[in-house]
Amino acid sequence: MTVHLASALGEPVEWSAYGEYLALAAVLVLVPGPDFAVVTRNALLGGARRGRSAALGISSANALQGTLAAAGLSAVILRAQPLFQTIRWAGVVYLAYLGAQALRSAARAPDSAEENGGSAIGNVRSGWRQGFLSNITNPKVLVFYLAVLPQFLRPGSGLGWVLAFAWSHALLSLVYLLAVSAGISSLRPWLQRRRMRRALHAGTGVALLGFSALLASERF
Repeated sequence: MTVHLASALGEPVEWSAYGEYLALAAVLVLVPGPDFAVVTRNALLGGARRGRSAALGISSANALQGTLAAAGLSAVILRAQPLFQTIRWAGVVYLAYLGAQALRSAARAPDSAEENGGSAIGNVRSGWRQGFLSNITNPKVLVFYLAVLPQFLRPGSGLGWVLAFAWSHALLSLVYLLAVSAGISSLRPWLQRRRMRRALHAGTGVALLGFSALLASERF
């Protein structure tokens, strides 16, 4: 017997479809991308607190884009090519900016005390801002919610189901990125060596520049 999620919010959704969606979302979350690089960079700069803030910024942007998709606004943005392309190129520029910052940190190879300068609140705000902006300007998230998510919904599924699916993806992303932040932070004592810090900053910088170039070259 097929078990359905009981709901008054339109056509019910099967547990199996929801499970398949979660499996796909988990695979996509686990593939290293700009989110991974941004959280890694922030955890290196400011430890667990700043890494967590970046993860929360990313998941906030995910949840917002999922809400826009549920409200139908994402489709409007996707059809309005000037607006969509503006968001896309803003993402290209921002990732390139973060990559250049990371490479500059690698070239300078500052002492850990200098690298962690600034107030705790300032570090938290910087981490959240970088996470949010890098994700909200990534058009792949909009495309995922508009092209992939509907395949797991039945025709007539209500707004509540779209939100539940989209926010589940945001929650999976948050859990994974918090784990990444915790892992990087736990290694910080070993990563304090100047040569290691330089290599990690250079690696994240190159990765961010690569993601920027990839986003610029892709066709939507």
